[in-house]
Amino acid sequence: MDSEEQSNFKEELIQSAEKQIIEQSKRIEFYLTEYTIEILALKMRNEDFYIPAYQRDFTWEEKRRSRFIESILMGLPIPFLFFWENPATGKLEIVDGVQRLKTIEEFIIGDFVLGDLEELSLLSGLKFDDLLESRQRKIKNRSIRGIVLNEHTNEQSRFDLFERINTGSKIANKAEVRRGALGGVYQDLVISLSKEEYFIDLAPTTKKRKNEREREELVTRFFAYGDGLENYKDRVSAFLYDYTKKMNAYFTQNPEEMQKYRKRFRDTMEFVSKNFPWGFRRTATGIVTPRSRFEAIAIGSYLALQQKPDLVNQLVNTEDWSTSQEFRDVTGSDGANVKKKLIGRINYVRDRLLGE
Repeated sequence: MDSEEQSNFKEELIQSAEKQIIEQSKRIEFYLTEYTIEILALKMRNEDFYIPAYQRDFTWEEKRRSRFIESILMGLPIPFLFFWENPATGKLEIVDGVQRLKTIEEFIIGDFVLGDLEELSLLSGLKFDDLLESRQRKIKNRSIRGIVLNEHTNEQSRFDLFERINTGSKIANKAEVRRGALGGVYQDLVISLSKEEYFIDLAPTTKKRKNEREREELVTRFFAYGDGLENYKDRVSAFLYDYTKKMNAYFTQNPEEMQKYRKRFRDTMEFVSKNFPWGFRRTATGIVTPRSRFEAIAIGSYLALQQKPDLVNQLVNTEDWSTSQEFRDVTGSDGANVKKKLIGRINYVRDRLLGE
């Protein structure tokens, strides 16, 4: 890419970024609210707040719960709670703050016993009912502020908000949140394919990334990008969320289509296995799978097979260009999620496989 092309690309990127800022600023509508700790505890106990599936598995350990209660007792500022107003039920879904609210309920109404405290050490081993009545009233009367995303804020916005600001002891990544928020037949297919041995061999990853469901992320990208990027607007999370939701509904209505998608994935991975000596690795001994390289090879291969089906029976020499510096540049991380770059790296592989 010469200097003029680089300049044009940068200008195009800046204009797209400005448009994206404006679009995303319109997605969030909210209002402020404030509840006493007593009301919060009662609402949790009465299930007036809804806890979405993608947050139910994340639990604070005793030390963190005790430390949070200590902060309340000391009068320290408590982070805002975030809710989403469900237009159908009127209930507030907890977008961020589940563990804080659970801890408040357990302490005020339940039998939570404080662990070892640093500043208020004399309270270690005590429960709420052990405190003076005057202190209990003061704690109950204390208020915590919340932000409520109103009914005009869409599902994707609250999904993004949870992923971005979650304050729990374990942060849920996008693949984990999609799995919990959008469980369904398509998501089941993704999970199943991500565990198949041939794919594990082709797409190595670290234990940490594996636990973060990295392979599920890759399988989702394979299908979503392979089905077309017409509605892609440089935001991976939103695009994959909408695609997963759409495909859950589609497979529910057309269950026979699942086998076609399963075959698509397996046939493509078999082709990659035969023609790319390193699989999706950057080097022969690589232990990770760069996402941009996976996208280029997996979806580029799929598109090439779509245009030239008999390619599946051929052995294609890919080593010269798949290990080249040019391909490394094409699959580089700079602006990796920009639509133009994404399409560019996919088409690079497709065209090389087709001999163009």
